[in-house]
Amino acid sequence: MKLYHSPAAPNPDRVIYFLRAKGKLDAVELEEISIMKQEHKQPGYREVSPYAQVPALVLDDGTSITESRAICTYFEGIFPEPNLMGTDPKEKALIEMWDRRVEMMFFIQFAGWFRNAHPAMAPLEMPQSPEAAAKSEKAARKMAERFNEHLADHAFVAADRFTIADITLYITCGFCRVMKWAPHKELPNLGRWHAEMTARGFAG
Repeated sequence: MKLYHSPAAPNPDRVIYFLRAKGKLDAVELEEISIMKQEHKQPGYREVSPYAQVPALVLDDGTSITESRAICTYFEGIFPEPNLMGTDPKEKALIEMWDRRVEMMFFIQFAGWFRNAHPAMAPLEMPQSPEAAAKSEKAARKMAERFNEHLADHAFVAADRFTIADITLYITCGFCRVMKWAPHKELPNLGRWHAEMTARGFAG
């Protein structure tokens, strides 16, 4: 298997951290793709990922899988332990619910802020919209506060144990650095959780 990734980019990091949590990072061949150099838009890479997405996983039979959550689902199936996505229908649903909340309501909102406000994104987001940036920033900050409230009486994001939802929230907090924002340094419960996740060593 070959995993195309871009170091420090959040979606590729989600998969890398997932594999690291599984203890299976050495089970795949890694190849770096530079998003800032727009290598993901080159014809050769589009043969792997037609929509120019990173990460992308190419299986030994040539099958290509994109979307970080889908790649993690594949790895969960072939590397079932430690379980990170749920062991029964109820737990699977709760973990997916929280994982999607992090992704759709926090990560994507922050990405909208970043893409529409950061100068480095101007070549990729034309035209940038200050109004969209402001709206996305407000939504991202609100969700950080809501996760902080949730973590007041929960040690983990979902299922009372470490799961993919923790990984997704962790990489989102890390992604926030590009806008010089560290929600885990502003919000106490999120900060406690973030320190505990860092101490686990799953992110390096």
